[in-house]
Amino acid sequence: MYLKTMVRAAGVLALAAATGVHADSHTTTVTIATVNNGDMIRMQGLTDDFTSRNPDIALEWVTLEENVLRQRVTQDIATKGGQFDVLTIGTYEVPIWGNNGWLVSLNDLPADWDIDDLLPAIRSGLTVDGELYAAPFYGESSMVMYRTDLMEKAGMEMPEAPTWDFIRQAAAAMTDKDNEIYGVCLRGKAGWGENAAFITAMSNSFGARWFDEDWKPQFDSEAWANTLDFYMDLMTNYGPPGASTNGFNENLSLFQQGKCGMWIDATVAASFVTNPKDSTVADSVGFALAPDNGLGKRGNWLWAWSLAIPAGSDATGAAKKFIEWATSREYTALVASKEGWANVPPGTRTSLYENPAYLEAAPFAEMTLGSINAADPTQPTVDPVPYTGIQFVAIPEFAGIATQVGQEFSAALAGRQTAAEALAKAQALTAEEMEAAGY
Repeated sequence: MYLKTMVRAAGVLALAAATGVHADSHTTTVTIATVNNGDMIRMQGLTDDFTSRNPDIALEWVTLEENVLRQRVTQDIATKGGQFDVLTIGTYEVPIWGNNGWLVSLNDLPADWDIDDLLPAIRSGLTVDGELYAAPFYGESSMVMYRTDLMEKAGMEMPEAPTWDFIRQAAAAMTDKDNEIYGVCLRGKAGWGENAAFITAMSNSFGARWFDEDWKPQFDSEAWANTLDFYMDLMTNYGPPGASTNGFNENLSLFQQGKCGMWIDATVAASFVTNPKDSTVADSVGFALAPDNGLGKRGNWLWAWSLAIPAGSDATGAAKKFIEWATSREYTALVASKEGWANVPPGTRTSLYENPAYLEAAPFAEMTLGSINAADPTQPTVDPVPYTGIQFVAIPEFAGIATQVGQEFSAALAGRQTAAEALAKAQALTAEEMEAAGY
């Protein structure tokens, strides 16, 4: 804590020197760990609004790539390192950490913040025993984003609820490698929140599951073989080169450059691919539900990037003020005034989806809300399972296990092993880790 205090003091003095304002003992610095996604970067650019209202609070940002962020904040909170006052964490961590007593309850946020305005599916995932342990900055499911011009050129029409077979046919028809246009872009970068998240959600629609009801790993099942074989076929034949290193941000860039016919990923990406400031194909993007195989489950997930306060923070009051600001309706209106309604953080509040200005500006709004509402973390798979979670399994061991499994899947995509070899290794390492954990 002494080191953190010294770092904070240096940061405040540097701010004072740059602005001509003299820091005093009444200044509180809030250190925020966040992910390098577009909405979070935009938030940093708008924080003058917060600091002008709260001159006694200084903000210090630690912005990290997704996999690195997960590792840093998990290590810090587990060891009570005290490096951060606000954590950007997801629907996976909140119930586990909240149950462990590692997070500060946010039930005492002001009444006008309006906790009851949160979408029920999002709020429930961030609540433990009636206590809200994180405030959602944006919520998401996943869906198909596609080039309407390329689909028309291929002589095909995207259904509102496509099957995986249709996705494969469309990917083949749209691929034009000579012109660097690839039919489909999917996550290949290793990570429990990167390729493992996508493939796990995909596997649900193929009838696969991580564990049976006795917590026995199921990677040796036919359903998992079908899932990974299909994924590998799509990516090998119709995906971009080097896909084993592509995560959300890399695929976003490829789509914006016009190099992807379809991209199946987070609904939050919709505002970025339709923003003419950043996307060369903004005027020719359509949306559809995540694919299925007719088994009753779609390949979509449920997630919220949320702001939480670690129990070890020595700036809890100031941190709550920041979280209240960043996740409020007023912040949404601020983004709208600067960037337009289509670019506000989506997927958290009912009121946003009742706002005519947003519905008019965001052609993807209805599909986003429908995808979020269709996701059911309590029954994520075709066959019964002992866990909750769609693109993750809500147990503490999952992050470590799925990181290793993601590495095996990525190695297969890179051509260093076969899909069968990747699944065999996934089965063995998962069985070993679960046995060691006492399941």
